[in-house]
Amino acid sequence: MATLRAMPVLQVTDVDRSVAFYGQLGFASHGTWGDPPAFCIVQRGDVTLALDRGEGQPPVNQWWAAYIYVEDAEALQAEFDALNVQTTQMHRPTEYGCIDFDVVDPDGHRIAFGQSLNPVPGPGLDTDRGRG
Repeated sequence: MATLRAMPVLQVTDVDRSVAFYGQLGFASHGTWGDPPAFCIVQRGDVTLALDRGEGQPPVNQWWAAYIYVEDAEALQAEFDALNVQTTQMHRPTEYGCIDFDVVDPDGHRIAFGQSLNPVPGPGLDTDRGRG
C-alpha cells in the first residue's frame, strides 16, 4: 500500500491568528471548525498543514516543526521578504544537500523551506539521501 502525503499538525493558541500568518505565506484555508475556531487545514500546492488549538502553551520542537521542499528556495524567500515576512538567513549546509531558510510562526513553530541541490524526478528520496 502506497503512502500519499503527510499533514503535520501544529498546536496553536489562536487558530484565526495562525490562519492569517500562513495565509501571508500563500497557504489557503480549507475553513475552520468550532466557535471560536479550534481547527483549520491550510494548503499551498501539495503541502498541507493542520492548525489545532490546544490547551496551554504549544510545545515547540527543538528545531523544525516541518520541513517543506520547494523548487526554488531563493525565489520563495524573496517572495516572503517582499511581503515583510521575517525569514532567517539562507542556510547552505554541505551535510544534507539542500539550501533552506526558516520562518517562525506566532506560536514559535520553526518551518523550514528547503531546496534539494540533487533532486531526482518523481517521488522518493533525493540522491543525497538514503545513503549509509
